[in-house]
Amino acid sequence: MRAVRFHEHGGPEVLTVDEVDDPDPGYGEVVVDVEAAAVNPVDTYFREGAYPVPHLPFVGGSDVAGTVSAVGDGVAAFAVGDRVFGTGLGNGRPGSFAEAVAAPVGNLAHLPEAVDFESAAALALVGTTAWQALVHHAAAEPAETVLVHGGSGGVGHVAIQLAETMGARVHATASPEDAADLESLGADEVFEYSRADLEDAVADAGGADVVVDLHMDQYLQFNANVANPGARVIGIGNDTSSGSFDDIGITKGKEIRYQFMSMYNADDIGAVLARLADLCARGEVAPVIHETYDLDETAEAQRAVLEDSFLGKLVVEP
Repeated sequence: MRAVRFHEHGGPEVLTVDEVDDPDPGYGEVVVDVEAAAVNPVDTYFREGAYPVPHLPFVGGSDVAGTVSAVGDGVAAFAVGDRVFGTGLGNGRPGSFAEAVAAPVGNLAHLPEAVDFESAAALALVGTTAWQALVHHAAAEPAETVLVHGGSGGVGHVAIQLAETMGARVHATASPEDAADLESLGADEVFEYSRADLEDAVADAGGADVVVDLHMDQYLQFNANVANPGARVIGIGNDTSSGSFDDIGITKGKEIRYQFMSMYNADDIGAVLARLADLCARGEVAPVIHETYDLDETAEAQRAVLEDSFLGKLVVEP
């Protein structure tokens, strides 16, 4: 089969399409014939060497959607021919930028017929991340105000939809050209992230009970300043390796809880995916797919996910 591998760490140019052996399922695993694999910034971190891989060459790719073609020992929940989707691959084990991948069943869920493979792949990692942030860590409640930094990104645009579905009032920061689209996804108000009076604007709009922060190194103090008493700030993404407070005392006065998280630490990815699949089938959450690529265009997709500005997700189709 064909698989996209990097034989050394570096930029997108180190990715090559290679002929490799078909995977065999281990205990508790199934082989999925890949119909779609989403592209995430984290996939580039493994390629660049910022995150470790167990060996070189290595196949990256966190998200997968496709059909089960083989079942390993100890598997009862899935059978050959099942439509499935999943995430958490490419981290310590070969990933989904290939024509087939062996995946642990705990990282998969059944995919309803009403959800296409491309949407499922696009939803998997970002949906699980948004769920962990809003449901597991923040325990967001109806009528609370949720602020999403980076609303046009993969996690951000799904977090807006999930928060709106939960009955929250949703605010987001984003570029002005994305405002109308984010409002159509469920944002009550979109603030231009570069405006000089951003902090005052968010505070005047009611502050935030929950903050989903995709740029936490930039907004640590900002979040404290706009947070309401008892707020929960969930840090997911960062652009640099450091961040700081100018006045950390505000966090104590408001009893703010900061939680930094990684989707890979989720206890039961499969259970979260199953709920996301149901929401997607009902039209409550729908990932926006900005562009699709062939398998041999994976390098360009990985360049674009970091360098280009767009709303939603990129998907590779083998």
